[in-house]
Amino acid sequence: MVKFYQHTSSFEHAWDNVTYAFWLRYPNPFASHVVGCDVVDRQVDPVTGVLRTTRLILKQGVLPRWGRGLIKNPDAYIIEESEVDPRTQTMVTRTKNLNHVRVMQVEETQTFTVHPENPKWTQVKTEARIISELKWGLTGRVEAFGINKFMDNSVKARKGMAHILERLRQNAALAASAPATAAAAATPDC
Repeated sequence: MVKFYQHTSSFEHAWDNVTYAFWLRYPNPFASHVVGCDVVDRQVDPVTGVLRTTRLILKQGVLPRWGRGLIKNPDAYIIEESEVDPRTQTMVTRTKNLNHVRVMQVEETQTFTVHPENPKWTQVKTEARIISELKWGLTGRVEAFGINKFMDNSVKARKGMAHILERLRQNAALAASAPATAAAAATPDC
């Protein structure tokens, strides 16, 4: 059996800001389980202008008590492949775990597009599949645990993105006010 998850959310930020925040989302206070994130490959298609990136992410896993006998080390390596098309303003990311796949495979696809009702916002569609190949009556239990954990982590991921977007907004406001502040400081009082 396979468990599915689908959710659509919005950020009140422009598509280019959200896709930029995506690359900066680690570290953030809502992703303390992410140990590291490394770019494995990145290239721009010279004809289409599409940016393709492959990253490797290491996450510290948490196991329920009943799952500790199944997995010795709960840390998970995640492969993330993404395509950013600046012409259509679409970014698609696909992630899946590379280890523990027999116990539980998590496959996630996210699609970032300009919001259909407000072009100054970004819509994100998240889809996931949770698959377990365990037998002995554990498949349903593992998949149920996986889907619940995925839903909890999705909320944290959206909070993390919102945190990064707010930091970008604050930095832009500081940068915009910096020239005026510097000019005022350089102007003599007399």
